[in-house]
Amino acid sequence: MALDPIYGPMNSTVSTYGGLAVDGRNLSALKADASKATPESIRETAKQFESLFMRELIKSMRDATQQTGMLENEGTKLGTDMYDQQLSIAMSGQKGGLGELIAKQLAQQMGVDMNAAGADGIPDTLALGASNSLSSLERNASDIAAKARKLSSALDGVAPKLKKAPTETQADFVRKHSEIANKVEAATGIPASFMIGQAGHESGWGKHEIKLKNGQSAHNLFGIKAGASWKGKVAEVTTTEYVDGVAQKKVAKFRAYGSYDEAFADYAKLISESPRYEKVRSQGKTAQAFASGLQKAGYATDPEYAAKLSRAINTTLHLRRVQT
Repeated sequence: MALDPIYGPMNSTVSTYGGLAVDGRNLSALKADASKATPESIRETAKQFESLFMRELIKSMRDATQQTGMLENEGTKLGTDMYDQQLSIAMSGQKGGLGELIAKQLAQQMGVDMNAAGADGIPDTLALGASNSLSSLERNASDIAAKARKLSSALDGVAPKLKKAPTETQADFVRKHSEIANKVEAATGIPASFMIGQAGHESGWGKHEIKLKNGQSAHNLFGIKAGASWKGKVAEVTTTEYVDGVAQKKVAKFRAYGSYDEAFADYAKLISESPRYEKVRSQGKTAQAFASGLQKAGYATDPEYAAKLSRAINTTLHLRRVQT
C-alpha cells in the first residue's frame, strides 16, 4: 500500500469519494453505493461515519485549546481544518475501531455476510434497507458529534493548553531554529520541538544567551557546561545553581560553539550517547516525560525544571503547528 508521508494510506476514503462524510455530496454518493449492499460498500460507509466522529472529536479538542489571537488568522484556521479532515481519515478504518462496530450494525440490518467475497443478487428489499440504514446514520450525525464533544471533555489534558499566548520573541526564536532542529531530528530521532523548547527555556528565548568575554555569542543555547573532557572554547558566566533547593549564584564554565548548528549537534550527541540519559531516550515520548526524565537525570538543579521545560516545549509545539 502506498503511504502518504503526512496523512498515511493514500487509498483512504478521500481518494474514493473526494472528501468526508460531513459533505452532503459525499453522503449522497455513499447512499448510492450502499444500495449495492456489498461488504465493501458497508465498510466504506462505516469508515466515513467513523471519520465524521473523529473529526468532531479533534475539533472539540482544538476548541478546548487556548488560541493565541496573535498568530491565528483565517489562513491558519483553514489550514488546520484541512489537516484535521485528513487526520480524521487517517485515524479511521483501524482494526477494532468504531468503524467495525458501525459496519457490523449495518450488516446486521441489511442481512449481509461481511465474510463473503461479494453480495451480488441481493434482493431489492435489502438494498432499500441499506439506504434506510444509511439515512438513519445521517440523521443521527449530530448526535455522534455531540457525543464526540462530550468525550473530548474527558481528554482535557491531551491537547496542551497554554496559560498565556506566546510572545513574538518566542515565535521568532522557533522560526529561527526550526530548520536546524528538523535536520537534527532526522539524524537522531530527538523531536525538534523538544530541542527548540529546551533551547528557548535555557536561553530565555534568545534574550539571555551565554556570551564570550568579547561580548559575542557562545551559541550555547542548551546551557551545557564545559567539563574536563571538553577541548573547545569556553565561556565563563555567572549562573544560578540550586543546592538543597536553595538558589545560589556561581561562576561556571560553559561550552562555546562556532554556530547554533554546532550547539544543536553537540546537544543531540549528549542526549543520544550519554548513559546518563538512557531513560530519557527510551521513555521521553511526551513533553512531560522528556522534561521529567531530564530533571531526574540531573540535567539541571532547579527543582521546578521539569514543569518549566514542559511549558516551554508545549509553547513550541503550539507555535510550530500554527507556523506550518
